[in-house]
Amino acid sequence: MAYQQNRGGQSRSSRPTGGNRSFGGGGGRRGGGGNRGPAKKFIHPSKFINKAVAKADEVVYESKHKFADFPFGAQLHHNVASKGYETPSAIQDQAIPFIIDGKDVIGLANTGTGKTAAFLLPIIERQSGITLRPSVLIMAPTRELAQQIDEQFREFSKGLDLYSTLIVGGVNIDRQIRDLKRRPHVIIGTPGRLKDLMKRRVLQLKNMTTLVLDEADRMLDMGFLPDIRQIITEMPRERQTLFFSATITPEISALVNEFLNDPVTVSVRTSETSEHVEQDVIESRDKTHKIEILTEMLRGDDYDKVLVFGETKFGVQRLSDHLDNSGIPSVAIHGNKNQSQRQRALKQFKDERVRVLVATDVAARGLDIPNVSHVINFDTPQTYEDYIHRIGRTGRAGASGKAHTFIDRR
Repeated sequence: MAYQQNRGGQSRSSRPTGGNRSFGGGGGRRGGGGNRGPAKKFIHPSKFINKAVAKADEVVYESKHKFADFPFGAQLHHNVASKGYETPSAIQDQAIPFIIDGKDVIGLANTGTGKTAAFLLPIIERQSGITLRPSVLIMAPTRELAQQIDEQFREFSKGLDLYSTLIVGGVNIDRQIRDLKRRPHVIIGTPGRLKDLMKRRVLQLKNMTTLVLDEADRMLDMGFLPDIRQIITEMPRERQTLFFSATITPEISALVNEFLNDPVTVSVRTSETSEHVEQDVIESRDKTHKIEILTEMLRGDDYDKVLVFGETKFGVQRLSDHLDNSGIPSVAIHGNKNQSQRQRALKQFKDERVRVLVATDVAARGLDIPNVSHVINFDTPQTYEDYIHRIGRTGRAGASGKAHTFIDRR
């Protein structure tokens, strides 16, 4: 192969070079990239190199329960069994009994550990007999994650006469207003659109019995803290609050102290996923060379489900179009796509109708995409934390994964 992988980490810079402005981060200030916010932090290339820890080194979690052991009604048990669920994951095994008991719970878990079912199943069970609607509010950081939660809710609640409404930006607000007037049991949404509907006095939270904050750390990263505070203060103080996050930061601790009542902490957070991901750098001369290398790599047989990260909306779309035109089926997700376009692209990738998904960091937050074989950082991330979050999309649930990061040739 014509590309060079460097295991020494000796390159002097991890910032993209100039070259062809059509692709990646180089065109960010023009042509639709928008304001890129704070300057990119320098990350030494050696931090992009890691030999993966063998899967055998991980201790397999032994569940104390089977799903059949949980005190669910017959229909809910049937719905769980029909999805092929028998043994709970660690977060499900430990959190479900506390949630059924009505306790406030802090769930510390990595993305992709089954936490959605950990809160949905007991919430569905506890809905029986509740007459005031809506009574459950579930907040998520992104439209895609909210959509995934809604899809799972519909699967688990089949035959139970329970209804949900999805409240996210990027889709028609009038339809959401109509849906709310039908008084669903559960509202699943993103903070911005929820706040909009509260301002219009269409969304009333005074009868809520349950609040779920999913991926709380991501919501705070994305600047949603003021919206979250405003939304929660409109809810009854007497309620059950479930709080899921991969990390506990000082801001999250402050939220927990303010809004949760004597919470139980369930921590099943494993070591950083990156330890189980084979990581390496690829040197390139310039943007055009980078495109050539990437295209050649993606023709390889083992690149069967690849997530490529770019820095700007404009660059991501151009890169995806280029790959598509080169005979490598590719779709893009970024902020200039509307919700239905994003959902369609994500479904094509999940269903493996295309092998490559090109995305910006913001668009990819909260996505739960199974079986990603490779993460490729076409543009280096803003921070090392963003890097960890990116490459955490591969090497999940005991599978092996690989991550490549492009850097400048020295």
